[in-house]
Amino acid sequence: MRFKFLAAFLVASFSSFANITLPTFFNSGMVLQQKSKVKIWGWGKTSEPVSITTSWDEKQYTHKVDNNGKWFIEIETPIYGGPYEIKIKGYNEISLKNILIGEVWVVSGQSNMEWSAASGIDNANSEVAKANFPDIRFFGVNHSTALFLQQNLSGEWQVCSPESMKNFSAIGYYFAKHIFENIQVPVGIINTSWGGTPAEAWMPEESIKTDAVLYKDALSLKEVPWGPVKTAAIYNAMVAPLVGLKIKGFLWYQGESNVSNAANYDKLLNTLINSWRKVWGEELPFYYVQIAPYKYGNPEEGVILRNAQRMAETTPKTAMVTISDIGNIDDIHPRNKKDVGIRLANVALKSLYSAYKGDVSGPKLLLYESKKGQITLFFDTQELKCDKNCQNNFEIADTSGEFRKATVRIKSNTIVLTNSKISYPVFARFEWKNTSEASLKNSQGLPASAFITDNWWQFKNY
Repeated sequence: MRFKFLAAFLVASFSSFANITLPTFFNSGMVLQQKSKVKIWGWGKTSEPVSITTSWDEKQYTHKVDNNGKWFIEIETPIYGGPYEIKIKGYNEISLKNILIGEVWVVSGQSNMEWSAASGIDNANSEVAKANFPDIRFFGVNHSTALFLQQNLSGEWQVCSPESMKNFSAIGYYFAKHIFENIQVPVGIINTSWGGTPAEAWMPEESIKTDAVLYKDALSLKEVPWGPVKTAAIYNAMVAPLVGLKIKGFLWYQGESNVSNAANYDKLLNTLINSWRKVWGEELPFYYVQIAPYKYGNPEEGVILRNAQRMAETTPKTAMVTISDIGNIDDIHPRNKKDVGIRLANVALKSLYSAYKGDVSGPKLLLYESKKGQITLFFDTQELKCDKNCQNNFEIADTSGEFRKATVRIKSNTIVLTNSKISYPVFARFEWKNTSEASLKNSQGLPASAFITDNWWQFKNY
């Protein structure tokens, strides 16, 4: 009897300090990616048996905590639905309730992605009042930095309501709302954003150090009072803990804090995209917003960055949303977040969900041809809407590098540029000012990006 009592006492004592634990984003109210192998992980006592039981099929999955105190189990998720419950059992038991199965997206960037209705958006009060969507869930990651990779972060899941929507990413909300209204599938949005931060702080340190140009740019960034600039400082704390979570894709809105090294932003953004895809082990969709025209302090730095963002779109499974028609040159935080979220959502609805048939971008420059007396620009659409403002926004130059206003002739999907004082034009540019707003559009009213022909960079040696 004394032996049995001692054994029972030891088991009870062992259980009291060997509880399994989970990262914060595995919690009641969460959304898990549908029709996937979803990895759930945590920590516990070495060799502690762990089991997961899912209510949608009553299937049980088992594993043991490894010699590093970690465990993970892959579960199979069904087609969208819920609410469901997941029971996780070790020496203790955790019950996760009100779980939905649907589409999970990570949204990230600086202040324009972080911007909420409470910060000030168009029609804020009426939009907040309408934000009752129990099938949309938010997870907001709290600001944090770290010198080394972290395993957990601070945040919580919330059901979309007027109260929770008011302080959440407005773009994340409008994106989720438009997706949900079109495909009737639950949507989970994880917002990990921080205003005024450069892209370097959002990527692994090794991804910057392997490129001499990017590393030099990173070292030139100056400390600011509103957020970190050190490479990987935010990534380590606010992205790395999410790695392994099954998601559908990423949304990104950032760039204003990188205008000081604007000409290299295409390389920087591609490096960030590839580094995130590498750690997730998937070529996940990556949709991003081009920064809006604004009165930046130095001439051309804003438009140079917008052009670099345009050039980055050649990376597979990426798409850029242009917003030069809905910005505000006097405010770096345009208040129309609704159209930004809808445009991002339309990209996903067309590319991933086959639920949108319209255009998702304005006219795109495909290639250009230079010959005596003219430059011909070839676009991806025959529906070029170029008004008087548009025709004043094209310029050409010869090898002197001096740009002059061009005479514009439009035919089908081409724009021919000439100037009587330039016999051999070799460069062309469009809307080449920090504050140039949308003037070339397609029939749907979506704007073309500002651009300069690629051969200019070798000539200028930026």
